[in-house]
Amino acid sequence: MAELAGRSSPTLRVRAPGAGRKRLTDADPGLLPALESLIEPHTRGDPVSPLRWTTLSLRALASTLTTQGHPVSASTVGHLLHTLGYSLQGTAKTTEGISHPDRDAQFSHLNATAAAFLNDAQPVISVDTKAKEWLGNRDRPGRTWRPGKNAIKVDCHTFTTNDQPMAIPYGIYDIANNSGWVNVGTDHDTAQFAVESIRRWWQHRGRADHPNAGRLLITADSGGSNDPRRWTWKSNLATFARESGLEITVCHLPPGTSKWNKIEHRMFCHITANWRGRPLTSYQVVLETIAATTTKTGLTIEAELDTGSYGLGISITPAEFHALPITPNTFHGDWNYTLSPVPPRPPDASATTHRTDPALTAMLTDPALTGMSRTAFEYLVAVSEPFWDALAEAAFQRRFHRPRSYRHPQTSSVDHTHRLLAAILRRRRAMTMTFLAQLLGVNRTNLSIQYQDAKRLLDLHRILVTPIPGSPARTLEQLHARTTPAETRR
Repeated sequence: MAELAGRSSPTLRVRAPGAGRKRLTDADPGLLPALESLIEPHTRGDPVSPLRWTTLSLRALASTLTTQGHPVSASTVGHLLHTLGYSLQGTAKTTEGISHPDRDAQFSHLNATAAAFLNDAQPVISVDTKAKEWLGNRDRPGRTWRPGKNAIKVDCHTFTTNDQPMAIPYGIYDIANNSGWVNVGTDHDTAQFAVESIRRWWQHRGRADHPNAGRLLITADSGGSNDPRRWTWKSNLATFARESGLEITVCHLPPGTSKWNKIEHRMFCHITANWRGRPLTSYQVVLETIAATTTKTGLTIEAELDTGSYGLGISITPAEFHALPITPNTFHGDWNYTLSPVPPRPPDASATTHRTDPALTAMLTDPALTGMSRTAFEYLVAVSEPFWDALAEAAFQRRFHRPRSYRHPQTSSVDHTHRLLAAILRRRRAMTMTFLAQLLGVNRTNLSIQYQDAKRLLDLHRILVTPIPGSPARTLEQLHARTTPAETRR
């Protein structure tokens, strides 16, 4: 010790360069190729991308490599994967469906319309239905701060029963005031429920926030209870416009772009974050959790429970729809329209009731085309109509589980006589369905749907239909060539 104390400590390297334990990739040159070949069949994504990921765990990879003669630890496999350009990644919701060609133009129209309303101090709201939530002591995603080892205890199994209560939050986000309103329903997410939610927002919040409002702009997606194709949505909106005295303009987002709706990333996302990891055991918990949602930008949300009943399968007749005071916009009137606060227009019988020329009916019921006498055809129409009503009633109850509210729910402009006539002429190959639809002045798709129902009646009454030789008629000249001379008709 005395000798060591009398000498200076060495300042140079003790270990020679290159000494020490070798890297596994140097000691085992086949390790990296073995790892590459092992994970290659399980790799997802572009093989030439600098970022790739594998579904195998580090321990599974290390165990397999050790079995193959390459002893390695799980942590070393992780370092090697990073060296190879792999990283631990989740999924990214970036793949969209087919984009509508007018998507960008619709967004431009929507933004311009919203800016015009806001500049005129008129309310602009974004509406949508948040995901339905089953109530109960059920597990929910997310975590919350709790005392140590004192997690909230929830049910192990979350089977749903018929009497399981459910919360249906329908949200209204006021863009100008950065405020929200959520109507929590307990029945069904229907068009009537959607409009009732907007009505409650206007009565409890909107009317006070916008005392000078004469118009209202609603932005919504193109699906669910506020689907622009739903006649009941527009009918209930027309009723609300008449009650409130507001001229209501609706602009729908193009299909497949619901995530761009303002309410999604201005309000719903904060509600989801606020009730993460918290079981929604009752409606009161849902209401209080929603109402407690705030942001640094000043967002405030009010919530109310709606225990009303909103039945399924409610429809309106074509006459009622055409009487609505609705004005389509010149650009995509199916997405953009305005409802005036006036009573419905008087129904136009000529517009809603389809009348077929008796001379045309007489020509189409020619025995040469139908394969039966006119008397036999009239008898078939008379005896089959009660069966048609029974079939339509059964089909409606199978779909909506309740009796029909009016006679024919199919809202077809084709009466029973011409529905049955179309089925016979198609089976006879007397003429094409497109040509027959043109003669009757109806939609070809609607006529084809009616044929599918009417052919059941032909089978039910065992009507044998023999096809006419040759190609179906496509013009009046070809049709006249198939009919019998006038003097031989009976």
